[in-house]
Amino acid sequence: MNRFGNDPGFFGFIKELPLFFKLFGGFVLAIVVGGFLYVIVRGLRIWIGNTTSEVVTRAITVVDKRTEVWGGSGDSSATTNYYITFEMDDQSRMELPVRADKYGLIVVGDQGDLTYQGTRFKEFHRWVKQANS
Repeated sequence: MNRFGNDPGFFGFIKELPLFFKLFGGFVLAIVVGGFLYVIVRGLRIWIGNTTSEVVTRAITVVDKRTEVWGGSGDSSATTNYYITFEMDDQSRMELPVRADKYGLIVVGDQGDLTYQGTRFKEFHRWVKQANS
């Protein structure tokens, strides 16, 4: 009994549960909280890693583009992520996420200067081919 009457409240309800349900509930709560903490720490590590990386500009060729669509069932809207794969002069490749407006302006086969910081796409300047006159 508490000071407000006979209702034991939520914690009184918890006290009445069998041990199995207390342990199972605690396990589920630990998994959910651990999952949130993992996502937050992972995001911070990526952000800090990108922020502390130097800004690099390299000559590249665009070799591939792809999209990733997720969500969109029922009343929810779909979300699209855009990625472009760049090939460096040494034949190594790097795939970077890009914004939709940049994705639409870059074409497979384009050559130019890519500026990036860690895994962040910064800028792409296409080399303009001069017509022979």
